[in-house]
Amino acid sequence: MKLGIVGYGNLGKGVELAVKQNSDMELVAIFTRRNPKDLKIKSDAKVVSVSEIENWKDKIDVLILCGGSATDLPEQTPKYAKMFNVVDSFDTHARIPEHFANVDKAANEAGKIGIISIGWDPGLFSLNRMYANAILTNGKDYTFWGKGVSQGHSDAVRRIDGVLDARQYTIPVEASLKAVKNCENPNLTTRHVVAADGADKARIEKEIKEMPNYFADYDTTVHFITAEEMKKNHSGLPHGGCVIRTGKTGYGNNIHNHVIEYNIKLDSNPEFTTCVLVAFARAAYKMSKEGLSGAKTIFDVPPAYLSSKSNEELRKLFL
Repeated sequence: MKLGIVGYGNLGKGVELAVKQNSDMELVAIFTRRNPKDLKIKSDAKVVSVSEIENWKDKIDVLILCGGSATDLPEQTPKYAKMFNVVDSFDTHARIPEHFANVDKAANEAGKIGIISIGWDPGLFSLNRMYANAILTNGKDYTFWGKGVSQGHSDAVRRIDGVLDARQYTIPVEASLKAVKNCENPNLTTRHVVAADGADKARIEKEIKEMPNYFADYDTTVHFITAEEMKKNHSGLPHGGCVIRTGKTGYGNNIHNHVIEYNIKLDSNPEFTTCVLVAFARAAYKMSKEGLSGAKTIFDVPPAYLSSKSNEELRKLFL
């Protein structure tokens, strides 16, 4: 299976490493908006200007899109779904229905597969929420993120004029996590921001706190720090979180409580996310080979399509 990457930031670099661990895949091209000569890559893939991507339509089985959800993917995924089978990590939850519709139209018209919003949330957490809801029909859902760095939210902050670099840390409120009182997202979030010389910090802080779909609904603190401090203390990208569903079964005085929990702890958020993207690239390839088309989410992909193992091997090893 021949893969391509659009974008060579943290996600693009992670995909490059993940492909090396999958013997049924080959990374053939990395497409960039930068000067291709400036990229120092860790594989034998060709580095190509994104302006030449159309020339690769018949040379790539699946294109993995590694841009940001704030501005890149809403434009890129429908655009490239007209030429390639694509997988993206679009993570603006409130805009997923809109994004799905745009990709579905483009992919169906071209006879391509577009798997969207793949990662761990949305993605693996979404699937676990769905499973738990189907099993414990009388219950409540809770999702806690962190402590860790959100790639999508950090990227959104970096798009603000005057911001040189940023890290967004999500920190769950311990009391809420322990009590699991309700179905809200009771998170305390803290942002570390490097501002350009002379930038209006009050304006930047206001824009961050009022950003819809990202920070407007959360308790947000903004810290301005130096580039040196960012490099020294905030260069890592750990993350994690858990999805919990509590439910009840039984009748009358004979009621039983149940908890379903799915938990992840990541040393590298982008490297883990890209492992998920690569597995779903395999699924996109298989679905395309079957003649399917249109936008798909994690709910639409059979689990066996993620694995390089045969169905016989899966039954023997994991069932």
